[in-house]
Amino acid sequence: SMASPALLMRVVASAYSVAEKAATIVRNVMSAGDLGIVEKAGPNDLQTKADRLVQMSICASLARKFPKVTIIGEEELPNDDVSEELIEDGHCEEILKKPCPTQYTGIKEEELVIWVDPLDGTKEYTEGLLDHVTVLIGIAYGGKAIAGVINQPYYNYEAGANAVLGRTIWGVLGVGAFGFQLTEAPAGKHIVVTTRSHSSALVNECITALNPDHVIRVGGAGNKIIQLIEGKASAYVFASPGCKKWDTCAPEAILHAVGGKITDIRGNPFQYNKDVKHMNSAGVLATLRNYDYYASRIPNTVKESLVP
Repeated sequence: SMASPALLMRVVASAYSVAEKAATIVRNVMSAGDLGIVEKAGPNDLQTKADRLVQMSICASLARKFPKVTIIGEEELPNDDVSEELIEDGHCEEILKKPCPTQYTGIKEEELVIWVDPLDGTKEYTEGLLDHVTVLIGIAYGGKAIAGVINQPYYNYEAGANAVLGRTIWGVLGVGAFGFQLTEAPAGKHIVVTTRSHSSALVNECITALNPDHVIRVGGAGNKIIQLIEGKASAYVFASPGCKKWDTCAPEAILHAVGGKITDIRGNPFQYNKDVKHMNSAGVLATLRNYDYYASRIPNTVKESLVP
């Protein structure tokens, strides 16, 4: 008989179903109309009922199946008992059929760290920019992002009443990434995607130095990585603190699984072990291709302003 699937593939297969459940919660909160918005650190740092319910659902569902895995979520929530209707027990069979890369077959639960952003692009969600919103579940081992799931609850939402809403993208290093059509940005075009709601003089100085043909301003780190892997942008540049480990872990795994690269603005890789600080204080630079072109054009003044 076939050996049972490796732990990593079981975690990813569960995270896939957990993310689909999360998307349903996100859509239900929005259609019920009461977002329950609270300000955390200010008007650009919001939390909604969807952030809270989704994080409870994701963390409780994964903790029940994988009790020794470390799970770190964005929201500070009380450790109350989570109601059963928020628990997702399913998994994606397709993922379990894929062989686990050899270097990951011996992983134990206590060696994994899962970084959860229950609703990436909260501000956009509250403003009705629903295609910016993603649910992010990133899986790290040895401090590296090795697998990730990104759900877009409102993918297709402008396609009419009968369109199927939402999609789930997933990837594992050494296996690949699935659920989307990998596309490269137009050759020779420099299209930069950056922040919509967290702009600053430094952010803009950095983008100007890259002399882009076009700048796209959208919310959400997950959304920006999707812009790269679908060929809508050639670089994601954010010369500012503000992004956190739960914003980058899942997108990083998916980007790296298809040969892209993400670092801070100074070129340092991100670390995802459980004791690491949560803030990516030296910003973000990511590309699907031609990373060196963009990295070489980041001004030293910008690099020196951002301390890791």
